[in-house]
Amino acid sequence: MVQVHSPRPKFVKKQIHVYYSGQVQGVGFRFTTEEIALKLGVAGWVRNLDDGRVEVTAEAEEERLKEFLERISHYFSKYIQDTNTQWLAATGEFKDFKIKF
Repeated sequence: MVQVHSPRPKFVKKQIHVYYSGQVQGVGFRFTTEEIALKLGVAGWVRNLDDGRVEVTAEAEEERLKEFLERISHYFSKYIQDTNTQWLAATGEFKDFKIKF
């Protein structure tokens, strides 16, 4: 019998779709989020929404995404009022991280 080892869960790529609300526009949120993503090897994008929220879609291993979210939350703790995060299966569509305008 051949045993097939599946990847350990923390190394499986996932996708997150996040909405941040509060005073999250005009405080360098997009640029700082891009910088954090690039340092951690997270791919995806960030953009401002017309209703004042910031939207982020990102892919990486689950542990990297958790670190990514933690760093954003820590850095902008005075500005974020609410966070809505949805965890999804990775699509592999992103090769880098960028700011959408």
